[in-house]
Amino acid sequence: MSACTYSVDEAGVALMVIDNPPMNALSTKVVNDIREAVNKALKDDAVRVVVFTGAGKAFIAGADISEFVDLNTQKAGSDYLKNGQETLNLIENADKPFIAAINGYALGGGTELALACHMRLADETAQMGLPEIKLGIMPGYGGTQRTPRAAGLGRAYELILSGNFITGKQAAEYGLVNRSVPKGTVVDDAKALARAIASRGRPAIKRAMGAIKATLSMPLTEGLKFERDEFGLLCETANKKEGVSAFLEKRNALPKDN
Repeated sequence: MSACTYSVDEAGVALMVIDNPPMNALSTKVVNDIREAVNKALKDDAVRVVVFTGAGKAFIAGADISEFVDLNTQKAGSDYLKNGQETLNLIENADKPFIAAINGYALGGGTELALACHMRLADETAQMGLPEIKLGIMPGYGGTQRTPRAAGLGRAYELILSGNFITGKQAAEYGLVNRSVPKGTVVDDAKALARAIASRGRPAIKRAMGAIKATLSMPLTEGLKFERDEFGLLCETANKKEGVSAFLEKRNALPKDN
């Protein structure tokens, strides 16, 4: 039975839930189940946006530490991380938006998976952190790379080197999440954001996501050229023609997927 499944509503919002009691630990099997569910959602034409969350009181409360016992060589440790890194890269590089709805404990790999999502909402009482340092190791699913990008170098050093936890409210102050929300509302709030995004045309969403991501790998002048070219391509789509016509005719647009 898969520990990660999703269901899609009429708006095209997929609620993807990890369910591995009691705390949704990221065992090798769970990582494989996540990877399979993500690949399925990316190929599913009914899915426009994914909201990722955890069952129960945890988002993902870290790795399955029992799997670390036999990681006693450099190669074993490095090889162990490969699948997890690839799975999180799959999320980050997706052309469909992923929104993390951080409903509870998001520790270690949980924080790392959330950081791989394009947007993050956190319950104000959620607990986030990168506690790997307490085990004599360090984050390995992208924590050392994505945390500085989200929260800056100083915050990254603080979180990674101390291993301390912060609340969802503090995570918003740190820039680790988009915002925190009142206790118990995070999934509904994430779905509301997802529905707003899902109501937009797929071609514009896909190309806008690519242009945003380009800022991490291109100098400004190249990024501006890329943005210009992508904008030009969208001008040829039926979705653009409908959007402009609807605005000028003062009616709601009917998004098209071409």
